Amino acid sequence: MNEDQIKKIVFIEPKSPGAHVYKKWGFPRLGTIILGTILRNAGYDVQIFIEGVKGIDWDAVFDADAVGISTITSTAPRAYEMAHHIRKAGIPVFMGGPHVSFLPEEALLHCDFVLCGETEETILDFICALNGRKPFEQIPGLVWHYGNRICKNPLPEACPDLDKFPIPDFSLIKGNKKTGVDLSITPIMMSRGCPFGCNFCSVTRMFGRKYRFRSVDNVIRELRERRPEWVFFYDDNFAANRAHTKELLRRMIREKAGTKWMAQVRIDVADDPELMDLMVQSQCKYVYIGLESINPETLKNLNKGQTREEIERSIGIIQSRGIRVHGMFIFGADTDSPKTIRETVRFAKKNGLSSVQFMILTPLPGTPVFEQLEREGRLLSRDWEYYDAHHVVFQPKGMSYIQLQKKTLSATLKFYSLSRLIGKINRLDIWSVIISAYGWRLSRQMRRSTKGFVKSLKKRYAEMGADLGSARVSMGIKARKTSEDLRDFFQSLNWEKIKRRKDIAIKDEL
Repeated sequence: MNEDQIKKIVFIEPKSPGAHVYKKWGFPRLGTIILGTILRNAGYDVQIFIEGVKGIDWDAVFDADAVGISTITSTAPRAYEMAHHIRKAGIPVFMGGPHVSFLPEEALLHCDFVLCGETEETILDFICALNGRKPFEQIPGLVWHYGNRICKNPLPEACPDLDKFPIPDFSLIKGNKKTGVDLSITPIMMSRGCPFGCNFCSVTRMFGRKYRFRSVDNVIRELRERRPEWVFFYDDNFAANRAHTKELLRRMIREKAGTKWMAQVRIDVADDPELMDLMVQSQCKYVYIGLESINPETLKNLNKGQTREEIERSIGIIQSRGIRVHGMFIFGADTDSPKTIRETVRFAKKNGLSSVQFMILTPLPGTPVFEQLEREGRLLSRDWEYYDAHHVVFQPKGMSYIQLQKKTLSATLKFYSLSRLIGKINRLDIWSVIISAYGWRLSRQMRRSTKGFVKSLKKRYAEMGADLGSARVSMGIKARKTSEDLRDFFQSLNWEKIKRRKDIAIKDEL
């Protein structure tokens, strides 16, 4: 290629299918915006389209010299559909993100290049290679076609100094909707990596076990530039390095910016009184905690390293400081049963959680649980759109497939019931009313969006003569056989009758 052939670069982040808890705020994933900012700072013409936030200007996409698409597992079908149409127009397409990093060969069926792992330090070299100024063999993490074979370069090393990354420029986000990007809650990344080994999580394989941090000065500089009313720290564990977190909070207090904030933490923050004091003084209002389960056996199964008693005590301490708790739970581990789900709903209500996510265990590619279920023949589908924590895509052990699907949704409906919402209105707890009203509306949307999915499964189970109350044996059909039948069912079912076509295709938009 000529040196100046690739000048205009478009990035696309496809929208997630169905209803999910973060949809209201439209939080963008920061990786794409950081990459766009790096290229813009190097002189390239860059536009970013976050489909779930501002839509996509397809004229701009088809006017680009190259298009990058970032995808997680649940958005992969939409990402592949987009890549197909863009490639047909003769525009080179490269893809990145967790899903394609773990399944690059699959992605290459739809795109020209895959950038695996962290790409902030390789994106400039990759564009240079597209322009013919560098061999593709020298780009770490690149996977591409070379004739009839696929070439895979070694993964890039994780960047040890996150201060090298520019502050994400949200003005690069464009679209065909008149609404702007809602940054009333501004996402900020302070760290990457996680040393914990939760078997359902892909963070460790994507970003490594070693924590890496931006300096406190660097984070404070971003806070000064943005002056946000609210901040959501995107870190998987905001308090991973206590000394670093405490120094940041002290600086935030001295800055007197008035910024309220929320973050994801582990329950052990409650064991540090000094940290709790600093969180309150720096205006922490909400914490998101991956509680995952209250079932002792499941907590061991998931490698969480915490007990039900520790969870309950920590929730009480955090709430006593005036900080609200959002609890995230996962159902479907081999040690879970319908009783686990019922008890979890009671636990969440009893302990006064402000909000919850009751999610279905989802075996994402790249995780130990995916490898285990694949090895055991219990994966029922590779229709990635349903790998969104709201649909069952594997054969559980402690209950039937349909029980897990229906009872997880039922748990959400019970927690966000109308009677509980009315009770909060009567107590004049405005914040809780807002959260509960949103949760009530979202839970109803989820029920509608999964209605066809559940109906089809019921029909299939009826055809199989399966006893829906049995997990292992029903009418003499063993769990392994049930898994095989359901897997065949997924492959043969015409899902287009269930999906809204406009959510997965772009033909009508072009």
